[in-house]
Amino acid sequence: MRTLNAVRSVILGTAALAMGLTAFPAVASFVPSSTIFTLNAGNSALTGYPSPYGTVTVDLTSSTTANLTYKGGSSGQYTYLFGDSGMADANVNAGSWTIGSFTETNPAGFGSAVPADSGSGTVDGFGVFNQTTKNSGGYNDAASSVGFTLTNTSGTWADAAGVLTPNASGYSVAAHIFVCNTSAGACSPGIPAAVTGYATATVVPLPAAAWLFGSGLLGLMGFSVRRGRKT
Repeated sequence: MRTLNAVRSVILGTAALAMGLTAFPAVASFVPSSTIFTLNAGNSALTGYPSPYGTVTVDLTSSTTANLTYKGGSSGQYTYLFGDSGMADANVNAGSWTIGSFTETNPAGFGSAVPADSGSGTVDGFGVFNQTTKNSGGYNDAASSVGFTLTNTSGTWADAAGVLTPNASGYSVAAHIFVCNTSAGACSPGIPAAVTGYATATVVPLPAAAWLFGSGLLGLMGFSVRRGRKT
């Protein structure tokens, strides 16, 4: 009987080890990744103007480098552009970082003002973001897209979803929006913006069920091993 129990324990132990190796594979080398935020919530100034106001794409190109691209959206007769103070804002998940490689795309007829770093700042309606940007010229220099590169100087990012983190108000990105009413023609500096306001994104975290599923598997493995030892 002792021999049979010993053999059974070895078999169960080997199976548990195999399952453990499957559940916890070796750490892979860096893999580029992306995540997209939709600017779907406006402050009070944008009431009555339907979202989406745009998107923010985070592309992690190395464990310490990420490119952020803000693209203006549209809904019905309204086209949304970026500009002025708080042009494109983010709450960076790092102790320290640098920002650079700014880009800006402007609709036909608009001026081009290269965005600039404006440090930490409050975005109307959405709290303080530790990284804000701006350009000059107001609506005349409004942009349909804005981009910049963040470089983590205090650590690394595992994936694109970890580049940003919610601020104290619960938001990771924001932007200063100019509303262009195209019912009067194409967006143009000669046609004043209908309104200006700020927009942010609603972020949905990873469902807790994913973690509970993994924990449940580990629990079942442990129970099976303990049961095998008692028989």
